[in-house]
Amino acid sequence: MILNELHPGERGRVTGVDGGPCLQQKLALRGISEGCTLTMVSSCGPVAVEFRGNTVALGRCMARNIKIVKVE
Repeated sequence: MILNELHPGERGRVTGVDGGPCLQQKLALRGISEGCTLTMVSSCGPVAVEFRGNTVALGRCMARNIKIVKVE
């Protein structure tokens, strides 16, 4: 499953990132890495996710490269 497939309010744990080191670095600078749990805030326009008390907006192409598993 990819991050874009979550609906607002649903949570997912990051299992991996497709893409090169540049994308992984950009995500790491935002605090997103394998193992962190994200809550979808909005998927209209840029994808907004919340984690560790912060809300981060990601481009749709960037979010498409983040693999997750849904967390209840």
